Amino acid sequence: MEDQQCAKKVKLDETPVISEGKALILITTRNVFYNPVQEFNRDLSIAVLTIFAKDRWNEALQKNKSERERNNETNTLYNVKINMERQKGITILEALSATGLRSIRYAKEIENIQQIVANDISAKAVETIRQNVLHNKVENLVTPSHEDAMLLMYQHKRDRFDAVDLDPYGCPSIYLDGAVQCVSDGGILLITATDLAVLAGNVPETCYYKYGAISIKSKSCHEIALRILLQCIASYAGRYGRYIVPLLSVSVDFYIRVFVKIFTSHDKCKENSTKIGMFYQCTGCESIKFQSLVTKKPSSNYKLPCAPVVDQLCEHCHHWQHMGGPIWLGPLHDQAFVSRILCNLDSTELTTLKRIEGVLTMIHEELDVPLYYSLDRLMSIVKCHVPPMLLFRSALLNAGYKVSYSHASKVSIKTDAPNNVIWDIVRAWEKKHPVKREKLVANSPAERILNEPSTMDISLDIHPLANPISRQKHLSRFQRNPTVNWGPGARAKIRVDLENKMEDSKKIRNQNKNSKNKSAASKQQVALND
Repeated sequence: MEDQQCAKKVKLDETPVISEGKALILITTRNVFYNPVQEFNRDLSIAVLTIFAKDRWNEALQKNKSERERNNETNTLYNVKINMERQKGITILEALSATGLRSIRYAKEIENIQQIVANDISAKAVETIRQNVLHNKVENLVTPSHEDAMLLMYQHKRDRFDAVDLDPYGCPSIYLDGAVQCVSDGGILLITATDLAVLAGNVPETCYYKYGAISIKSKSCHEIALRILLQCIASYAGRYGRYIVPLLSVSVDFYIRVFVKIFTSHDKCKENSTKIGMFYQCTGCESIKFQSLVTKKPSSNYKLPCAPVVDQLCEHCHHWQHMGGPIWLGPLHDQAFVSRILCNLDSTELTTLKRIEGVLTMIHEELDVPLYYSLDRLMSIVKCHVPPMLLFRSALLNAGYKVSYSHASKVSIKTDAPNNVIWDIVRAWEKKHPVKREKLVANSPAERILNEPSTMDISLDIHPLANPISRQKHLSRFQRNPTVNWGPGARAKIRVDLENKMEDSKKIRNQNKNSKNKSAASKQQVALND
């Protein structure tokens, strides 16, 4: 014991301190990543895990009660041990912990937690985690770990965690194989992806080798990103006889974040295959159609569908089609779970509480249909003025269809109406606000769509249900850029006090570099001539 050295206690007056939630984080090195913009991410994770931990606690109580009744109070010592173990709370792995902020906040702000492993491959980061754990006095709950994240997860394939949190810089897919194996049955994965340029269709070939799917450029690219990530998780889980149930999927700021439960069942794995499919988008009018890879018959047998579901040329504008996928076609959210989070928000102390309430209320209003259209893009295609959002939503409701916003876009139209009804509404609006037909290019999408006859009568009268609750209450639904250098930040570099101080980044240092070099060279030449 005398040979062991105690961890040196850091003096607060010598070290920068970050306060977030109930945690105080000491910054002892500039090689550890921290991004204040992602406080919403951490707050939302706390709100989700609070409900999840409570559910696991109640499940443990119910299981223990059932076992005692089944065993008729025999083998009492064994039952007591099971009861004590289950009622200690959930175990959490934060595989990529950096400063340890997230793990410390979980420990201090969530009840019913047994243990949190805060892991990082960087020795300096682990030392920072250790100091922050001691400073926040949560060493009884948070265990620092210095290990490769994948190796650590593979080591816990039997001794599994109830929750696994992955928030990497960029793509999370390299960690998914270990994550789906080390989470317990009925456990939860919390996964962030910040490489939205890849997921949004800018580089489809890169998206394929990272996620096993092709993305295409679309106005609904943020939801496509969510659905590509979900199908990727489902693919990894299915290899081990496991399937996913999405609880919540959000696209906010510069990243996407999904919360999914993992279960084990070969039959459910087969059923999940019906929730994976391809999508087609017209290159002219951008109409979208979907096709499942597998369909299920009433006899519980599975069959291949007839393909493709679209013609080579679009039925609306006669342009070519692009194909993307596979993507997740099932629900993005468990609406009952979302409702419980909303009901529990009043008992939490979160800085971004108002924004969480706004986003979750929008998600609670969302239709369970894949993808969405953008109102301004629809009208741009036909070169027409953009109608009020409430008017367009009213037209869909008057036609007998459902409509909602998507939380990912201010001008989104998510509806169960077929494409021909959407274009009928566009034509009905254009009749009242006609475009100059002589300026339309021959055989363009605008000319073909506007010249097509309507398939049904459209009413543009305002519908009483057109204005959703989230809009009526003026909830904080969409975030404005909060800082000067808003974004995912640089890898493994602290971003502190960006509102008051511009970051001295490499990009800024290199501004006018060539002109400075020329100026210095000319001065040197003048000195030599003299």
